[in-house]
Amino acid sequence: MTSMQQSTAKSRMNSAFKYLMSLHWWMAACYLVLFVVGTFMAQLPREVSFRGALYDFHKSIGVLTMALLTWRILLLLRVWWRKYAKRFPKFTPAWLKTVALHFSLYVFMWAVPVAGFFFSNSFKSNNVSFFGIMLPDLFPQNKAMVEVGRSLHFWLSYTFLAFIVLHSIAQWKVVKANWRRISGFVKSKVAHSSEAS
Repeated sequence: MTSMQQSTAKSRMNSAFKYLMSLHWWMAACYLVLFVVGTFMAQLPREVSFRGALYDFHKSIGVLTMALLTWRILLLLRVWWRKYAKRFPKFTPAWLKTVALHFSLYVFMWAVPVAGFFFSNSFKSNNVSFFGIMLPDLFPQNKAMVEVGRSLHFWLSYTFLAFIVLHSIAQWKVVKANWRRISGFVKSKVAHSSEAS
């Protein structure tokens, strides 16, 4: 392989990796919204008028994360193929620990919304929509399974949150760097708006 071919392959790899990281942050934002809205709406009494709209919004964001997850897995496979097609990784304990944590996160990213579908479909047929577009049921309506679905969705969600915390600790330098970047951006915008007024 010539140096030109190597640089082209490297730029494609970097491009795919950038898309992957962009998807990572979009999905992180979606999951933050899901956790905040989910926790809030679960506390609301049934009489609250906007409770149903919040549930529909929560389900729509859940469907969006499933679509983003599918795209992310396809991109990840592409990156892995390019990275490991010619040279296998070194199977060190650190590498295996990182892969195990990321694999667990991907399992939870899939399992939590599927458990949400199970909970919603068990409660009522045609109960999940994507911003108004009704989606076909993944599971049959079964009132006897509603509490199982509720518990499954709840416990998977909070176990997933615990794994997100572990992931954040493992990537603490990245978290700190991004926090500084966001803080700097917000401070510059606040300073700019105060100067303008």
